Amino acid sequence: MNNGIESIFKSYLEPKEVYRGGKNIPASNKKIYKLSSNENPLGASPKAVIALKKAAEILNVYPDQTDIRLREALVADFNTQLVADQFICGNSGSEIIDMLLRAFIKEGDEVIYSNPCFLPYSVFSRWYGAVQVDVPLLESDYSLDVEGIIRSITPKTKIIFLTSPNNPTGTYVPKPVLEDFLNRIPKNIVVVFDEVYRHFADAKDYVSALPFVKEGHNIIAINSFSKTYGLAGQRIGYCYSTATIANYIRQIHKPFLLPITSIEAAIGALSDSLFIENTVKTVREGRKYLSEAFTSLGIKFWHTQGNFFIVEPPIPEFDFTDKLMAEGIMVRPVSQFGAPGKVRITIGTQEANEALVNALKKIKPHTF
Repeated sequence: MNNGIESIFKSYLEPKEVYRGGKNIPASNKKIYKLSSNENPLGASPKAVIALKKAAEILNVYPDQTDIRLREALVADFNTQLVADQFICGNSGSEIIDMLLRAFIKEGDEVIYSNPCFLPYSVFSRWYGAVQVDVPLLESDYSLDVEGIIRSITPKTKIIFLTSPNNPTGTYVPKPVLEDFLNRIPKNIVVVFDEVYRHFADAKDYVSALPFVKEGHNIIAINSFSKTYGLAGQRIGYCYSTATIANYIRQIHKPFLLPITSIEAAIGALSDSLFIENTVKTVREGRKYLSEAFTSLGIKFWHTQGNFFIVEPPIPEFDFTDKLMAEGIMVRPVSQFGAPGKVRITIGTQEANEALVNALKKIKPHTF
Protein backbone atom coordinates (compact mmCIF):
# COMPACT_ATOMS: atom_id res chain seq x y z
CA MET A 1 0.00 0.00 0.00
CA ASN A 2 1.33 3.45 -0.90
CA ASN A 3 1.11 5.56 2.24
CA GLY A 4 2.51 8.70 0.61
CA ILE A 5 5.85 8.54 2.41
CA GLU A 6 7.66 9.08 -0.91
CA SER A 7 6.42 12.67 -0.97
CA ILE A 8 8.90 13.65 1.75
CA PHE A 9 11.88 11.91 0.17
CA LYS A 10 14.49 14.35 -1.11
CA SER A 11 14.67 14.30 -4.89
CA TYR A 12 18.46 14.44 -4.96
CA LEU A 13 18.58 11.10 -3.10
CA GLU A 14 16.93 9.19 -5.93
CA PRO A 15 18.82 5.94 -6.69
CA LYS A 16 22.09 6.82 -8.38
CA GLU A 17 25.64 5.59 -8.32
CA VAL A 18 26.87 4.64 -4.86
CA TYR A 19 30.37 4.07 -3.58
CA ARG A 20 31.44 0.43 -3.52
CA GLY A 21 34.65 -0.55 -1.82
CA GLY A 22 37.11 -3.08 -3.17
CA LYS A 23 36.27 -6.77 -2.99
CA ASN A 24 37.67 -9.10 -0.35
CA ILE A 25 39.77 -12.12 -1.28
CA PRO A 26 37.43 -14.92 -2.44
CA ALA A 27 37.60 -18.41 -0.98
CA SER A 28 40.19 -20.33 -2.95
CA ASN A 29 42.66 -23.15 -2.59
CA LYS A 30 45.37 -21.21 -4.36
CA LYS A 31 47.38 -18.19 -3.28
CA ILE A 32 45.64 -14.88 -4.02
CA TYR A 33 47.53 -11.58 -3.92
CA LYS A 34 45.16 -8.73 -3.13
CA LEU A 35 46.46 -5.69 -5.02
CA SER A 36 43.09 -3.98 -5.35
CA SER A 37 42.45 -1.87 -2.25
CA ASN A 38 45.67 0.07 -1.55
CA GLU A 39 46.09 -1.67 1.80
CA ASN A 40 49.38 -1.76 3.68
CA PRO A 41 51.54 -4.54 2.20
CA LEU A 42 53.17 -5.30 5.56
CA GLY A 43 49.99 -5.69 7.58
CA ALA A 44 49.34 -3.55 10.65
CA SER A 45 51.70 -1.72 12.96
CA PRO A 46 52.81 -4.18 15.67
CA LYS A 47 52.55 -1.47 18.30
CA ALA A 48 49.00 -0.79 17.17
CA VAL A 49 48.12 -4.47 17.47
CA ILE A 50 49.52 -4.64 21.00
CA ALA A 51 47.55 -1.55 22.01
CA LEU A 52 44.39 -2.90 20.41
CA LYS A 53 44.66 -6.23 22.23
CA LYS A 54 45.09 -4.44 25.53
CA ALA A 55 42.05 -2.26 24.79
CA ALA A 56 40.02 -5.39 24.02
CA GLU A 57 40.25 -6.31 27.70
CA ILE A 58 38.00 -3.36 28.62
CA LEU A 59 35.35 -3.47 25.90
CA ASN A 60 32.64 -3.18 28.55
CA VAL A 61 33.78 0.37 29.32
CA TYR A 62 32.74 3.42 27.29
CA PRO A 63 35.60 4.92 25.25
CA ASP A 64 36.94 8.43 25.71
CA GLN A 65 34.15 10.99 25.47
CA THR A 66 36.32 13.11 23.16
CA ASP A 67 39.27 12.44 20.88
CA ILE A 68 41.66 14.59 22.93
CA ARG A 69 44.24 11.87 23.70
CA LEU A 70 44.56 10.98 20.03
CA ARG A 71 44.74 14.64 19.08
CA GLU A 72 47.57 15.14 21.58
CA ALA A 73 49.39 12.18 20.02
CA LEU A 74 48.94 13.82 16.62
CA VAL A 75 50.42 17.06 17.96
CA ALA A 76 53.54 15.10 18.86
CA ASP A 77 53.56 13.35 15.48
CA PHE A 78 53.49 16.76 13.77
CA ASN A 79 56.40 17.95 15.95
CA THR A 80 54.16 20.45 17.78
CA GLN A 81 53.71 22.52 14.61
CA LEU A 82 49.97 22.43 15.35
CA VAL A 83 47.96 22.38 18.57
CA ALA A 84 45.36 19.84 19.65
CA ASP A 85 42.44 22.11 18.79
CA GLN A 86 43.47 22.02 15.13
CA PHE A 87 42.81 18.27 14.80
CA ILE A 88 39.51 16.41 14.49
CA CYS A 89 39.31 12.61 14.44
CA GLY A 90 36.63 10.35 13.03
CA ASN A 91 35.79 6.84 11.91
CA SER A 92 37.87 6.87 8.70
CA GLY A 93 38.79 9.52 6.21
CA SER A 94 35.43 8.92 4.53
CA GLU A 95 33.55 9.95 7.65
CA ILE A 96 35.70 13.08 7.85
CA ILE A 97 34.56 13.94 4.30
CA ASP A 98 30.95 13.44 5.37
CA MET A 99 31.48 15.58 8.46
CA LEU A 100 32.97 18.44 6.44
CA LEU A 101 30.09 18.41 3.99
CA ARG A 102 27.59 18.49 6.85
CA ALA A 103 29.45 21.44 8.33
CA PHE A 104 29.65 23.59 5.21
CA ILE A 105 27.04 22.51 2.64
CA LYS A 106 23.36 23.26 2.35
CA GLU A 107 21.06 22.36 -0.53
CA GLY A 108 21.97 24.26 -3.69
CA ASP A 109 25.57 25.01 -2.72
CA GLU A 110 28.24 23.99 -5.21
CA VAL A 111 31.08 21.53 -4.70
CA ILE A 112 33.96 21.23 -7.16
CA TYR A 113 36.00 18.05 -7.63
CA SER A 114 38.16 16.66 -10.42
CA ASN A 115 37.62 13.22 -11.89
CA PRO A 116 39.20 10.70 -11.86
CA CYS A 117 38.99 10.90 -8.08
CA PHE A 118 37.73 9.24 -4.91
CA LEU A 119 34.02 8.62 -5.50
CA PRO A 120 32.74 9.78 -2.05
CA TYR A 121 33.46 13.41 -3.00
CA SER A 122 30.51 13.27 -5.38
CA VAL A 123 28.37 10.61 -3.68
CA PHE A 124 28.49 12.25 -0.25
CA SER A 125 27.94 15.73 -1.72
CA ARG A 126 24.72 14.49 -3.28
CA TRP A 127 23.44 13.45 0.15
CA TYR A 128 23.32 17.10 1.17
CA GLY A 129 21.81 18.44 -2.04
CA ALA A 130 24.99 20.01 -3.37
CA VAL A 131 25.35 20.94 -7.02
CA GLN A 132 28.29 18.86 -8.21
CA VAL A 133 30.79 20.48 -10.54
CA ASP A 134 33.32 18.14 -12.13
CA VAL A 135 36.40 19.83 -13.56
CA PRO A 136 38.28 16.76 -14.86
CA LEU A 137 42.01 16.34 -14.45
CA LEU A 138 43.89 17.11 -17.64
CA GLU A 139 43.69 13.97 -19.74
CA SER A 140 47.29 13.87 -20.93
CA ASP A 141 48.98 13.56 -17.54
CA TYR A 142 46.14 13.72 -14.99
CA SER A 143 47.41 17.02 -13.61
CA LEU A 144 45.06 19.52 -11.98
CA ASP A 145 43.18 21.86 -14.33
CA VAL A 146 43.73 24.96 -12.22
CA GLU A 147 42.35 27.40 -14.77
CA GLY A 148 39.30 25.22 -15.32
CA ILE A 149 38.55 25.20 -11.59
CA ILE A 150 39.02 28.97 -11.32
CA ARG A 151 36.58 29.49 -14.20
CA SER A 152 34.04 27.19 -12.55
CA ILE A 153 33.89 29.08 -9.26
CA THR A 154 30.62 30.93 -8.66
CA PRO A 155 29.12 32.73 -5.63
CA LYS A 156 27.55 29.38 -4.68
CA THR A 157 30.87 27.50 -4.55
CA LYS A 158 31.52 26.38 -0.97
CA ILE A 159 34.02 23.48 -1.16
CA ILE A 160 36.75 22.51 -3.60
CA PHE A 161 38.19 19.00 -3.26
CA LEU A 162 41.86 18.55 -4.12
CA THR A 163 43.76 15.29 -3.68
CA SER A 164 47.52 14.83 -3.52
CA PRO A 165 48.57 12.12 -4.22
CA ASN A 166 45.34 11.45 -6.05
CA ASN A 167 43.42 8.19 -5.96
CA PRO A 168 43.30 6.50 -8.49
CA THR A 169 45.84 8.32 -10.70
CA GLY A 170 48.75 8.68 -8.26
CA THR A 171 49.41 12.23 -9.49
CA TYR A 172 49.93 15.16 -7.13
CA VAL A 173 49.61 18.92 -6.85
CA PRO A 174 53.09 20.53 -6.86
CA LYS A 175 53.78 23.14 -4.17
CA PRO A 176 53.96 26.16 -6.54
CA VAL A 177 50.66 25.15 -8.14
CA LEU A 178 48.88 24.75 -4.80
CA GLU A 179 50.32 28.00 -3.47
CA ASP A 180 49.20 29.95 -6.54
CA PHE A 181 45.75 28.32 -6.46
CA LEU A 182 45.12 29.15 -2.80
CA ASN A 183 46.11 32.76 -3.37
CA ARG A 184 43.69 33.14 -6.30
CA ILE A 185 40.44 31.65 -5.00
CA PRO A 186 37.87 33.66 -3.00
CA LYS A 187 38.44 33.70 0.76
CA ASN A 188 34.99 32.27 1.55
CA ILE A 189 35.74 28.91 -0.12
CA VAL A 190 37.01 25.93 1.83
CA VAL A 191 39.60 23.69 0.14
CA VAL A 192 39.40 20.09 1.31
CA PHE A 193 42.84 18.64 0.66
CA ASP A 194 42.90 14.83 0.73
CA GLU A 195 46.46 13.76 1.57
CA VAL A 196 45.93 10.22 2.89
CA TYR A 197 48.81 8.92 0.74
CA ARG A 198 51.24 11.70 1.69
CA HIS A 199 53.80 9.44 3.40
CA PHE A 200 54.60 7.72 0.11
CA ALA A 201 55.30 10.90 -1.87
CA ASP A 202 58.95 11.72 -2.56
CA ALA A 203 58.74 14.31 -5.35
CA LYS A 204 60.90 17.33 -4.55
CA ASP A 205 58.00 19.73 -5.04
CA TYR A 206 55.43 17.64 -3.16
CA VAL A 207 53.80 19.47 -0.26
CA SER A 208 51.18 18.63 2.32
CA ALA A 209 48.62 21.16 3.50
CA LEU A 210 50.59 21.85 6.67
CA PRO A 211 52.44 25.04 5.62
CA PHE A 212 49.25 26.50 4.20
CA VAL A 213 47.28 25.76 7.36
CA LYS A 214 50.01 27.50 9.33
CA GLU A 215 49.69 30.51 7.01
CA GLY A 216 45.97 30.71 7.77
CA HIS A 217 44.48 29.56 4.46
CA ASN A 218 40.98 28.04 4.47
CA ILE A 219 42.25 24.53 3.86
CA ILE A 220 41.39 21.28 5.62
CA ALA A 221 43.72 18.29 5.27
CA ILE A 222 42.23 14.79 5.41
CA ASN A 223 44.37 11.90 6.62
CA SER A 224 43.80 8.23 7.38
CA PHE A 225 45.31 5.44 9.43
CA SER A 226 44.31 2.89 6.77
CA LYS A 227 47.37 3.16 4.53
CA THR A 228 50.73 3.88 6.17
CA TYR A 229 49.73 2.47 9.54
CA GLY A 230 47.84 -0.60 8.29
CA LEU A 231 44.63 0.05 10.24
CA ALA A 232 42.09 -0.10 7.40
CA GLY A 233 39.98 -2.52 9.44
CA GLN A 234 39.73 -0.09 12.36
CA ARG A 235 38.25 2.73 10.23
CA ILE A 236 39.97 5.72 11.74
CA GLY A 237 41.06 9.02 10.23
CA TYR A 238 41.57 12.65 11.06
CA CYS A 239 41.81 16.11 9.60
CA TYR A 240 43.61 19.28 10.58
CA SER A 241 43.00 22.91 9.77
CA THR A 242 43.16 26.37 11.28
CA ALA A 243 41.88 26.59 14.84
CA THR A 244 38.93 28.69 13.65
CA ILE A 245 37.76 26.09 11.11
CA ALA A 246 38.49 23.11 13.36
CA ASN A 247 36.59 24.57 16.32
CA TYR A 248 33.61 25.25 14.05
CA ILE A 249 33.57 21.65 12.76
CA ARG A 250 33.96 20.29 16.28
CA GLN A 251 30.47 21.54 17.09
CA ILE A 252 29.03 18.61 15.13
CA HIS A 253 31.51 16.04 16.48
CA LYS A 254 29.57 13.40 18.42
CA PRO A 255 30.66 12.36 21.93
CA PHE A 256 31.98 8.81 22.33
CA LEU A 257 32.44 8.72 18.55
CA LEU A 258 35.60 6.63 18.37
CA PRO A 259 35.77 3.03 19.63
CA ILE A 260 38.33 2.46 22.36
CA THR A 261 40.13 -0.08 20.13
CA SER A 262 40.53 2.50 17.37
CA ILE A 263 41.79 5.18 19.75
CA GLU A 264 44.40 2.93 21.31
CA ALA A 265 45.47 1.36 18.00
CA ALA A 266 45.92 4.78 16.39
CA ILE A 267 47.96 6.12 19.31
CA GLY A 268 50.12 3.00 19.20
CA ALA A 269 50.59 3.28 15.42
CA LEU A 270 51.77 6.87 15.63
CA SER A 271 54.61 5.77 17.90
CA ASP A 272 55.73 2.95 15.60
CA SER A 273 58.40 4.78 13.62
CA LEU A 274 60.12 1.56 12.50
CA PHE A 275 56.94 0.15 10.95
CA ILE A 276 56.23 3.46 9.21
CA GLU A 277 59.77 3.56 7.85
CA ASN A 278 59.57 -0.05 6.60
CA THR A 279 56.19 0.56 4.97
CA VAL A 280 57.39 3.63 3.09
CA LYS A 281 60.60 1.84 2.04
CA THR A 282 58.63 -1.18 0.78
CA VAL A 283 56.26 0.99 -1.24
CA ARG A 284 58.95 3.16 -2.79
CA GLU A 285 61.13 0.19 -3.73
CA GLY A 286 58.10 -1.60 -5.16
CA ARG A 287 57.16 1.52 -7.08
CA LYS A 288 60.56 1.57 -8.77
CA TYR A 289 60.46 -2.17 -9.50
CA LEU A 290 57.00 -2.05 -11.07
CA SER A 291 57.74 1.10 -13.05
CA GLU A 292 60.65 -0.69 -14.68
CA ALA A 293 58.61 -3.85 -15.22
CA PHE A 294 55.66 -2.03 -16.81
CA THR A 295 58.05 -0.18 -19.12
CA SER A 296 59.74 -3.43 -20.12
CA LEU A 297 56.40 -5.12 -20.80
CA GLY A 298 55.04 -2.19 -22.78
CA ILE A 299 52.17 -1.53 -20.37
CA LYS A 300 50.95 2.06 -20.38
CA PHE A 301 51.06 3.51 -16.87
CA TRP A 302 51.26 6.85 -15.11
CA HIS A 303 54.04 7.69 -12.67
CA THR A 304 52.69 7.73 -9.16
CA GLN A 305 53.37 9.25 -5.76
CA GLY A 306 51.02 6.83 -4.01
CA ASN A 307 51.17 3.16 -3.10
CA PHE A 308 49.42 2.17 -6.34
CA PHE A 309 49.56 2.59 -10.11
CA ILE A 310 46.91 3.34 -12.69
CA VAL A 311 47.46 1.45 -15.93
CA GLU A 312 45.72 1.27 -19.29
CA PRO A 313 45.55 -2.32 -20.48
CA PRO A 314 45.26 -2.95 -24.23
CA ILE A 315 42.09 -4.99 -23.70
CA PRO A 316 38.83 -4.11 -21.89
CA GLU A 317 39.56 -3.51 -18.22
CA PHE A 318 37.26 -6.24 -16.93
CA ASP A 319 38.80 -8.81 -19.26
CA PHE A 320 42.21 -7.72 -18.01
CA THR A 321 41.25 -8.00 -14.34
CA ASP A 322 39.63 -11.40 -14.97
CA LYS A 323 42.79 -12.72 -16.62
CA LEU A 324 44.92 -11.50 -13.72
CA MET A 325 42.47 -12.99 -11.22
CA ALA A 326 42.83 -16.34 -12.95
CA GLU A 327 46.55 -16.03 -12.17
CA GLY A 328 45.90 -15.21 -8.51
CA ILE A 329 46.21 -11.40 -8.72
CA MET A 330 43.37 -9.12 -7.60
CA VAL A 331 43.40 -5.63 -9.13
CA ARG A 332 40.63 -3.04 -9.51
CA PRO A 333 38.94 -1.45 -12.54
CA VAL A 334 38.41 2.25 -11.84
CA SER A 335 35.72 3.36 -14.24
CA GLN A 336 33.64 4.05 -11.13
CA PHE A 337 36.30 6.63 -10.15
CA GLY A 338 35.94 8.41 -13.48
CA ALA A 339 38.71 6.54 -15.32
CA PRO A 340 37.05 4.22 -17.86
CA GLY A 341 39.35 1.66 -19.42
CA LYS A 342 41.89 1.98 -16.61
CA VAL A 343 42.90 -0.40 -13.82
CA ARG A 344 44.44 0.42 -10.44
CA ILE A 345 47.15 -1.85 -9.08
CA THR A 346 48.32 -1.62 -5.48
CA ILE A 347 52.04 -1.96 -4.77
CA GLY A 348 52.56 -5.05 -2.63
CA THR A 349 55.43 -6.90 -1.04
CA GLN A 350 58.26 -7.88 -3.35
CA GLU A 351 56.77 -11.38 -3.49
CA ALA A 352 53.40 -9.99 -4.56
CA ASN A 353 54.99 -7.60 -7.06
CA GLU A 354 56.96 -10.42 -8.66
CA ALA A 355 53.82 -12.56 -8.82
CA LEU A 356 52.07 -9.70 -10.61
CA VAL A 357 54.88 -9.32 -13.14
CA ASN A 358 54.96 -13.08 -13.78
CA ALA A 359 51.19 -13.04 -14.33
CA LEU A 360 51.51 -10.15 -16.76
CA LYS A 361 54.22 -12.00 -18.66
CA LYS A 362 52.00 -15.08 -18.82
CA ILE A 363 49.00 -13.28 -20.26
CA LYS A 364 51.03 -10.89 -22.44
CA PRO A 365 51.04 -13.06 -25.59
CA HIS A 366 47.24 -13.02 -25.55
CA THR A 367 46.70 -9.36 -24.71
CA PHE A 368 49.61 -7.07 -25.62
